[in-house]
Amino acid sequence: MSAAPDAATAHGGQVPEEPPVERLLELFEQMAVIRATEKAAYDLFMSGLVKGTTHLASGQEAVAVGASAALRPDDYVFATYRGHHHAIARGASPEACLAELMSRATGLNGAKGGSMHLTLASANMLGSYAIVGSHLPIACGAAWSAKLRGTDQVAVAFFGDGATNIGAFHEALNLAAVWKLPVLFICENNLYMEYTPIKSVTAVSQPAAGRAPAYDLPAEVVDGNDVVAVLQAVAPAAERARGGDGPTVIEALTYRQYGHSRADPAKYRPQEEVDAWLKHDPLTVLADRLKNEGVSEQAIEERRTRAQELVAAAVEAAKAAPPADEKTALTDVWADGGAQWRT
Repeated sequence: MSAAPDAATAHGGQVPEEPPVERLLELFEQMAVIRATEKAAYDLFMSGLVKGTTHLASGQEAVAVGASAALRPDDYVFATYRGHHHAIARGASPEACLAELMSRATGLNGAKGGSMHLTLASANMLGSYAIVGSHLPIACGAAWSAKLRGTDQVAVAFFGDGATNIGAFHEALNLAAVWKLPVLFICENNLYMEYTPIKSVTAVSQPAAGRAPAYDLPAEVVDGNDVVAVLQAVAPAAERARGGDGPTVIEALTYRQYGHSRADPAKYRPQEEVDAWLKHDPLTVLADRLKNEGVSEQAIEERRTRAQELVAAAVEAAKAAPPADEKTALTDVWADGGAQWRT
């Protein structure tokens, strides 16, 4: 397991104080909801109820939850095809997400997006993108829009380590630096680009943070399995962006607990590496922090149980929902609600 550095501030912002215990319990429960939703998605896929591919983010919950806790509701968020955790962190319900995966009419996007395109525009969660790195320039566009309109909104692009070797990553960082855009680039470095160790194909040891100096951008590497460390890194970076001081690159070291997609057994990963990261599970890290704050094991387990019950009910509701009507396939796809313009 790669050592996770302390969440030291590297961009000149003020590190927020430790959240109060009640807030930490809320963050724990939110991560537990995401974890249970991911397990449900896996089980539903293996039982044949989810069509198409899925990319699970179990083990990476702290990045989404910690970052979201540091943002405002009107900030913009862009995610990758491994984006279930970001959709839920920004307010999407487990039921709507699972219904989307099962092609139900009640799905988050009416069964038009599936696992790789979860979107909640009402919460400014402006999409999950299947084309690696494609959303980074789009996040720059959202940030440019905020700058033009004179708001102090921030755009956040989450991406995997593999995207750092895509041209769009470098184009987006350069554009953001030149225009001093209010955008945060948050890399979820889970050490593997699909099945290939990122370190075997990248010239620098930190694929995101290590490239930031080339664009004169501040960067920070944080323990992506510690929700508090993520929150304390993102909060000052967001305030820095709101104040007109431009972008920040944050690289969160984390680890996916499932394979890359679907039924991938991930046998390419050394077992000792897997075991070490499982001991550094985000839920375990936060549970230990809570215990150190005097919270009982029972209180923590009550939150976990409540999350599991919520997701169990969501699974049954999604299963009972009607399938999507084929007549709706071309509605809400284009700006005018139809596809007539194509003819």
